[in-house]
Amino acid sequence: MTKKRVGLITLSCLAGVTSIAYVFAQPPGEQEKVLLLEAADTDGNGWLDDQERAIAREEVQSGQGVGFDLRGMARRFGRGGEMPAPEPGKQISKDSVTPQEGDLYDPSVLRTVFIDFASDDWESELEDFHNTDVEVPATLTVDGEEFPNCGIRFRGASSYGHVPSGHKRSLNVSVDMADDEQRVLGYKTLNLLNAHGDDSMLSTVLYSHIARQHIAAPKANFVRVVINGENWGVFTNVEQFNKDFLKANFGSKKGARWKVHGSPRGGGGLDYRGEDLANYEHPYEQKSGGKKSLAKLAELCRVLEQTPTEQLPAALEPICDVDGLLWFLALDNGLINGDGYWVRASDYSIYLDPDDRFHIIPHDMNEAFQPARGGRGGPGGPGGPRGPGGPGGPDAGGGRGGPEGRGFGPGGFGPGGPPPGGEPRQRDARGRGPERGRPEGDRPQRDERGGPGGPGRGGPGRGGPGRGGPGRGGPPAIAGSAVELDPMIGMNDPSKPLRSKVLAVPQYREQYLRNVRQLAEESLDWSQLGRIVDESINLIGEAVREDTKKLSTYEAFVAATHSDDAGPDPANADGGRRAMNIKSFAEARQKYLLEVTTP
Repeated sequence: MTKKRVGLITLSCLAGVTSIAYVFAQPPGEQEKVLLLEAADTDGNGWLDDQERAIAREEVQSGQGVGFDLRGMARRFGRGGEMPAPEPGKQISKDSVTPQEGDLYDPSVLRTVFIDFASDDWESELEDFHNTDVEVPATLTVDGEEFPNCGIRFRGASSYGHVPSGHKRSLNVSVDMADDEQRVLGYKTLNLLNAHGDDSMLSTVLYSHIARQHIAAPKANFVRVVINGENWGVFTNVEQFNKDFLKANFGSKKGARWKVHGSPRGGGGLDYRGEDLANYEHPYEQKSGGKKSLAKLAELCRVLEQTPTEQLPAALEPICDVDGLLWFLALDNGLINGDGYWVRASDYSIYLDPDDRFHIIPHDMNEAFQPARGGRGGPGGPGGPRGPGGPGGPDAGGGRGGPEGRGFGPGGFGPGGPPPGGEPRQRDARGRGPERGRPEGDRPQRDERGGPGGPGRGGPGRGGPGRGGPGRGGPPAIAGSAVELDPMIGMNDPSKPLRSKVLAVPQYREQYLRNVRQLAEESLDWSQLGRIVDESINLIGEAVREDTKKLSTYEAFVAATHSDDAGPDPANADGGRRAMNIKSFAEARQKYLLEVTTP
């Protein structure tokens, strides 16, 4: 998340703080974080007490001295869509809950996390401070032990902005806000997520379970959250990507970390942007490390873009964990991560270890195990031979691409046809070309700069009509069945070089496809995956039934998770929200992947 520091204009003190005014050099843009803490923290202890926070909140609400409506930016009311109306949750007392044994992320345990704010106005206050660096203090109680002055904030972009007040919204908990040594079962940060976009509520836990068999990935399980005595239902509890994560997975806390923020426009695919390091500050939010580390990130991008295919292994392997990368890509595509690198080039993490090797790590895992959703791209080129359409519009929402032909979908390169030399003809995962009857031999692949959607839905991409230029649009559209996402999608997309450049290397492509096939044979095998799904249902099913704050109905949860509900025909799944239950998805996806990866 890009951070925009708020300048302190006035600070008047009379028996304490009485007035604060803030200003931006310019209004913050999308996903920019407003920094209020330094100006408002008059006692310098690193967090805001009730008095300091009350004054900061008044300024947020009024927008005084800011030049635009800060509160309108910080407090967003979602559309709600098909969400059921929230109802008060039942009251749950601490002495009614039995303390649990095991790790905080033990998947067989459903803990209850009690959060107690000093005020009943906590939800409104969290809304006011959303997208700022101000945390609201609360006392956590876990397994009968109290943890005072933990910092709470609403987190997320669409998982916050699309969810109205009164519904479950994701929470970030800084256990160490006021006490650097305070930990909950050894952890200093909790991420309690609302499973936005996932009626099954299982996607993150399943993805984490599978990913951690192959690469470093955040641990995840379920917790029940009680706020000020009221049941707020089941949340997904996801491990923080921090120094403790590095120590547990790589044996050292040293190195540099980046979070690649999600955006419908993508733009975080590690494409080379020249030598100016300022070009790599967004959407790559650097969590640790300095300019030298950032320069190494830029060098990784340069190596990916400028190194000839036959020379790439020698240049890449000393600076990147390629084996881990190939598993990351296989998981991303094989399990159809709807927020993944393949579709948005965002929502993942990067680690540069002390040996100067990069590792790519999953981050957002809540929209997997669902049919792929194509982009709402703008119109393609008006003519030319078969090939990719124009770049997609900025809206990364669902919807299929338009029909092939003049001006839509995979239309043409523009009036003059393809660029000099043309594009290489791409083949699918089995190496099949146009003789299979698909344009250019690609299964669902189209122009991966943006979604080749129907006319006018997303507007033209920033690159202009025809094949476009450097503009970035929505996700690629998916032809045919939405579970038939080609493992080789993205091979013409320079904005996603981890796919288009790395998988162009024959030995890397072969290993990647072996990984995809292994996922199909093992992880998507219902005899294995179904057991984990059933265990999760048995663990949380009754708690989900009682959850009055969830984002979909209990019936939707049952339909998404129970194998006796076959769901719609995979061939007709249009990528809508949870168009198939998990079993139907796993069986259809497994069948397709085994077919296209057969030697």
